[in-house]
Amino acid sequence: MPAILLYAAASLLYAALAFHFWRTRWRGVSAPRLAAFERAAVLAPFALHTWLVYEILFAQGALRFGFGQALSVMLWLAVLIYWVESLFMELEGMQAPILALAAVCAPLPALFPGFASPAYTHSTEFRLHLALAMIAYGMFTIAALHALLMTLMERRLHGRALAGPLAALPPLLTMEQLLFRVILAGFVFLTLTLVTGIVFSETLFGRAMKFDHKTVFAVASWVIFAALLAGRYFYGWRGRTALRWTLAGFVALLLAYVGSRFVLEVILRRGLA
Repeated sequence: MPAILLYAAASLLYAALAFHFWRTRWRGVSAPRLAAFERAAVLAPFALHTWLVYEILFAQGALRFGFGQALSVMLWLAVLIYWVESLFMELEGMQAPILALAAVCAPLPALFPGFASPAYTHSTEFRLHLALAMIAYGMFTIAALHALLMTLMERRLHGRALAGPLAALPPLLTMEQLLFRVILAGFVFLTLTLVTGIVFSETLFGRAMKFDHKTVFAVASWVIFAALLAGRYFYGWRGRTALRWTLAGFVALLLAYVGSRFVLEVILRRGLA
C-alpha cells in the first residue's frame, strides 16, 4: 500500500476517534471511564502510526526529517503516553484534543516530506540522538498542552463551576501531578539529547557543540525546565508560576528545531545544512 494511503488511514482513524470522544465526553458534564473497546480502538491508528514513525526514523536508507516528521513523532508519543497514563489516572477528557491533534500531525510527513539530509545524519548514532530529541519534544508538547488547559481551568474556576468541555477534563490536582511527571521525564530525555549531541559533535566535527540557534534555544529550554523542577522541589512552585515556566520552556524548545525547520522548508525552501 502506498505510504500516502497509510498516512491518510491513520489520520482518518484518529479523527473518527477524536469525534467519538468529543461527542461522548466533551458535550456532556461527565466523562465516563474508558471502555475496553475504546482502549482497543485507539490502538488501531496508533499501531499504524507506530509503523510510519519507524519508517521515518530507522527504516529508510536516506534520512528525510523536517518539521512535519518532528510533529508527527511528537504526537505519536503523546498518544502513547495518554493511553498508558489513562490506565492509572482519569484522563478521559484529554482523549479528544490529543487524538484530534494526532489526526492533523500524523500525515504531515506525506504533505511536507522535507529535504534529503547530509550523509552524517544516516548513522545509527545520529538517529539515536534524533530519537531522544523527539521523545523530549513529545514530552514537553504534552506538558505545554496541559499547561494551557490548566490555565483555562484556573481562570474559569474563579467564582463558578466548570461547564462545557472543560468540565470533562480531569481535576486540576490530577492534571498537575501528570504535568510534573511528564516534565521530569522530558527533562531527562532533553538532558540525554544534549549529551549525545555533544558526543556526536565531538566525533563528527572535532568540537564539543556547534554553536547555532538550535543549540542556544535547546540549552535555554534545559535551563528553564531545570529551574522549574528546582523551584517545584525546594519552594513548592505550582499554579500560574509553574504554568508560565512550562510554556516559556516549551516555546524555547519549539524555536530550537520545529519553528526553524518550518521556516527553512516551507518558506525558504532550503534543506538541512
